[in-house]
Amino acid sequence: MNMNATIIGQLIAFAIFVWFCMKFVWPPITGAMEARQKKITEGLDAAGRAEKALQEAQADAEKLLRETKQTASEILEKANKTANEIVEEAKQQARAEGERLIASAKTEIDLEISRAKEELRSQVAVLAITGAEKILETSIDAQAHNQMVEKLAAQL
Repeated sequence: MNMNATIIGQLIAFAIFVWFCMKFVWPPITGAMEARQKKITEGLDAAGRAEKALQEAQADAEKLLRETKQTASEILEKANKTANEIVEEAKQQARAEGERLIASAKTEIDLEISRAKEELRSQVAVLAITGAEKILETSIDAQAHNQMVEKLAAQL
């Protein structure tokens, strides 16, 4: 009986130990495990949300980058177009200024030619009168001389 009473005593002690563990030890352990499991689940959910947010942010950044590149391209295109227009306008202004200068120079040349012709006419008339005086060997008075010069100048 010694052995049976020992086993029964050990069985009763073991049952008390199990009851004590189930009542006082097991609930805090399971509570801690559930809290840890909940924390891990929340962490995984947060990581999933963060990954999704990261993908959305990357998509937004790529979209913004494409829009920025497009805007920059449009700005460059407008700048090039404006530069070409300015260059063409400057060329046209230069052509107009050149044509104006050429016209002014032609007018000035025509005026100089007219002056030279007029001066040449008066010199030819004087030479003709002088030659006529020498031929006639007579002197013509100043008034008659002026009249002849004007008459010759008009004829030339």
